[in-house]
Amino acid sequence: MKKKTVCLVTGSRAEYGLLRPLIDEIISESALKLQILVTGSHLSPEFGLTAQEIESDGYTIDEKIEVLMSSDSPIGICKSMGLGLISFSEAFARLQPDLVIVLGDRYEIFSAVSAAHISRIPVAHLHGGEITEGAFDDALRHSITKMSYYHFTSTEVYRKRVIQLGENPDRVFNVGAIGLDNISRLKLLSKEEFEKSIGFKLSHRNLLCTFHPVTLEKNSSVQQVQNLLKVLGQLDETNIIFTKTNADTDGRVINQLIDEFTSIDTNRYKSFVSLGQLRYLSAMQFVDAVIGNSSSGIIEAPSFGIGTVNIGNRQKGRIKSDLVIDCEPTETGIAVALKTLYSPKIDRLRNVAKNPYGDGQTSSRIVKILRDSSVDATTQKKFYDLVVD
Repeated sequence: MKKKTVCLVTGSRAEYGLLRPLIDEIISESALKLQILVTGSHLSPEFGLTAQEIESDGYTIDEKIEVLMSSDSPIGICKSMGLGLISFSEAFARLQPDLVIVLGDRYEIFSAVSAAHISRIPVAHLHGGEITEGAFDDALRHSITKMSYYHFTSTEVYRKRVIQLGENPDRVFNVGAIGLDNISRLKLLSKEEFEKSIGFKLSHRNLLCTFHPVTLEKNSSVQQVQNLLKVLGQLDETNIIFTKTNADTDGRVINQLIDEFTSIDTNRYKSFVSLGQLRYLSAMQFVDAVIGNSSSGIIEAPSFGIGTVNIGNRQKGRIKSDLVIDCEPTETGIAVALKTLYSPKIDRLRNVAKNPYGDGQTSSRIVKILRDSSVDATTQKKFYDLVVD
């Protein structure tokens, strides 16, 4: 029986960390053959050159697609998307996969899916149907949904939204959030191991901070980060670990602000281009909260019983645990949210609040569906109309 060749595309450190359990599941499935296509910030020294991390983990990279320009301006990103479209089409012609697998909503993933769609290669999309109103990724995600053939959503609400977009329910599966798989599969570091691995001592109180550009709010990201840093600088007995931004508009200036802030007191603050999945999840064991606007604070953090201070609109629209504290991106809003974080209300919720994103068995569900499905070389679909009374 001929194996189905599936090409997994990854463009960022965070996305690769989420996809690792799925990579392992595909490799272990005899009916599937894996290809890995690496692109985006993986190939940029500025963002940690994390393609090396993939190779050091023992995986073979079948194609490397350079798309990042030296500019993170709207023009630079559009040029990256155009270059990506050309390069992905050429790569797919060489690789000849039966199926392309992608996660999420980033612009390099949009280019990859567009090339696959025109090349008539079916696409399996993870994390469709979600809403992030503060980022242009929102429109890209829904567009990727319309170019995809199989859909693996993280909640039933999102599954219904994908169907609302006209996708056949028979090809839309609620499998949970893949980020939870690592929590159950990885042997996380002890506190001593973690501190040694990052060269940094934890304190009485600790925060993990990740703030990405708010791409749909013109000229607001820098001001929001400045507000955040002013509030963090006023905290007592609190050590803060920063992870830097992804390759979005204004990312470089945000990283510069973080570097300037952490240089003030290196005993209390430390920043990383990339912690990697093991250290990032290990950090969640020992911090009081994730603060910023990363999806990790929405999806993974609740599984550790820690709070999340979710700033601004980037994650607006996502389903959230009761441990997530939304706030305005102002100094007052952030300060009030931090006060709430350390309140008796949040303490009571830590042991009872549930994570709405599943049970950490997402990868095995996806591989079983791909194994048992008939993947034909087609992208033809009929629009599925909801019955309206």
